[in-house]
Amino acid sequence: MAFYTQEINTPNGETIKMNDFKGKVVLIVNTATQCGLTPQFDGLEKLHQTYKDQGLVVLGAPCNQFGGQEPLSNETMSETCRINHGVTFQLTEKIDVNGSNTHPLFVYLKRKLGSWLGSKIKWNFTKFLIDQNGKPFKRFAPTTKPETIEKYIQELLSK
Repeated sequence: MAFYTQEINTPNGETIKMNDFKGKVVLIVNTATQCGLTPQFDGLEKLHQTYKDQGLVVLGAPCNQFGGQEPLSNETMSETCRINHGVTFQLTEKIDVNGSNTHPLFVYLKRKLGSWLGSKIKWNFTKFLIDQNGKPFKRFAPTTKPETIEKYIQELLSK
């Protein structure tokens, strides 16, 4: 499956292979530390803590394309998420999710789960839920709170 061919780097440059998540439900979110939606980190961490042992993987992909709301370096951003929001789920390096430098993972996700914007991402905290077989399952708007997604995570984990 195409999802499992994707890779992205951690903030310190190590490779994260989606292939390592076979059999797991994956929630991928483009994030920012200085956005009005930043409190969603708390809800994402709660999902991570609640379901990680049942097979959920949460990946936060920082992006500075929306109002310059992720100006921090990769290292500072990771530390800020940990200190301010208790984030222990995996963050990636800072990436682009729109435009000519869109990270290949987001090219793939947007192609598989478009929205009324087509293949564009509207803002920080757009969420993509991938099932255990690597199939993109559902896309959620930036304003969709993590707790609203919980029922879909439970549904996928129960399969």
